[in-house]
Amino acid sequence: MDALHFSDISEPKPTKAGLAEAYAGINAALDRGDRTAALADWDRLRRHYDTWSALVHLRFAQDTTDATAKADRDYADSLAPEAAEFEIALKRRLLADADQPGLAAIAGAHALRLWETDVTTFDPAIKPDLEEEARLGARYTELLASAELHFAGQTLNLAGIGPHLEDPDRQTRYQAETVRWGFFEANAAELDDLYDQLVRLRHGMARKLGLPTFTPLGYRLLRRVDYGPDDVARYREQVVQHVVPLVGRLLEARRATNGWDRLRFWDEALIDPAGNPKPIGDHDVLVEQAQAMFDGMDPRLAGFYRIMRQGDFMDLRNRPGKAGGGFCTSFPSVGVPYIFANFNGTNADIGVFTHEMGHAFQNWESREQPGVDYLWPTMEAAEIHSMSLEFLTFPGIGRLVGEDAADRFRRMHLIGALSFLPYGVCVDHFQHEVYANPDASPAERHAMWQRLEKLYMPWSDYGDIAFLRKGGRWQAKPHIYGSPFYYIDYTLAQCCAMQFWVKSRHDYPAALETYVKLCGRGGSAPFQDLVRSAGLVSPFAEGALADVVREAEAVLGL
Repeated sequence: MDALHFSDISEPKPTKAGLAEAYAGINAALDRGDRTAALADWDRLRRHYDTWSALVHLRFAQDTTDATAKADRDYADSLAPEAAEFEIALKRRLLADADQPGLAAIAGAHALRLWETDVTTFDPAIKPDLEEEARLGARYTELLASAELHFAGQTLNLAGIGPHLEDPDRQTRYQAETVRWGFFEANAAELDDLYDQLVRLRHGMARKLGLPTFTPLGYRLLRRVDYGPDDVARYREQVVQHVVPLVGRLLEARRATNGWDRLRFWDEALIDPAGNPKPIGDHDVLVEQAQAMFDGMDPRLAGFYRIMRQGDFMDLRNRPGKAGGGFCTSFPSVGVPYIFANFNGTNADIGVFTHEMGHAFQNWESREQPGVDYLWPTMEAAEIHSMSLEFLTFPGIGRLVGEDAADRFRRMHLIGALSFLPYGVCVDHFQHEVYANPDASPAERHAMWQRLEKLYMPWSDYGDIAFLRKGGRWQAKPHIYGSPFYYIDYTLAQCCAMQFWVKSRHDYPAALETYVKLCGRGGSAPFQDLVRSAGLVSPFAEGALADVVREAEAVLGL
């Protein structure tokens, strides 16, 4: 496995006819009564298909201007509903098997529970809608990747302007935010139209599946089998009760420290009065120093990262035409993940790198799970691995920012983690309101956002940046367009990750060992079971946030 290189991975382009033939073979094995062989063949088929799909979508993200990559993504997006139809039909057949205990013994009881959810999310009638949804999502990605921001004599993309958004000079930050949001203002009509089409399309799919709105379908698509919207609503209330006041105090202290008459939106990113700590060097230095950091943490992490480096399973440089953001994908036919990011010379490089490495390490540790359904957990559980690694790298973070800046970085990261929670739950609450009112106009959606901002982020002051003042901030968040209801997962995971942070402060080796074991469990259980297996408190439990907030207040001297 050490010798595997990303360039060695390839998969033939699947076709509808080829999938039909493969599924016919699987069904024939079931007809013969050989469930073990049928399930093994199905697992191999899904691994190869998922690897091909991951490669196609990764190459498009690496260069959204490449015509071949775009055509390949369009083909993959058109084939996906066909593949889903074959897959759902097989799941329905398996779930109709009279011997469910015997099936569970082969596939796993949790897998059956996931399939029971999956079969409610698809019908052939929505195949054209799924293809259109993918097309609209790709257009949003292309639109944001096309940004050309003219600032300080340079032409930058949305990631490239990042360093200026946290410049120590207040006027520079303001000007950078003005240019950044000017791009969204210039494209406001298309952004509104894209989202309007997506909302109406998703609502229509839900109605075709017999559901009143998209919300229950959105939860089922995310395979949430052990909690629902009411649990999430109670969690949002915990954030309002325990976190919003704390963040307000932190921001007021920042205002007073800097002597500002009032705190503006462009001041929120500058957490450290001395200037946010930056990476110790450029891309090459950071990648090299990370090896030393992981070497000092754990031989399993260190060995895995060496495989990622030597096999070229990372694309971290920012460049024109590259999709924004960061993500981790995987190639289950070979068992190796891949991380994607856009380094821009800010502390965000360290955050996204350690975050995506957490995803990748989990996928690596769980590669021996018995079936493809268990390779990844559901999204909120997956984010525990990523966000926890951000905190678990604290002891060695000096390797990436310099020892003299390590304490400042740790403080900044903790404040940033707390400050993120109100924004994250605001994004979630907004989506619940949007899909409960699918016929709302774009202007009404902007008004929804404005109203919710006052609840979760009452400190937001956008000055004279018109696009933000009219409630447009949410349109820069890709998850709202492409992954509905996903964003709350980050906040649920942050609650768990901060519990790992508390544990690591008292017994770091034990916390790290618990983390590695949790990664190895992959998706073999639902979210709250995985949380409990690591000795963590479910975010839905009363007081879960109160405990971590108390620890944070003590560390921050509040």
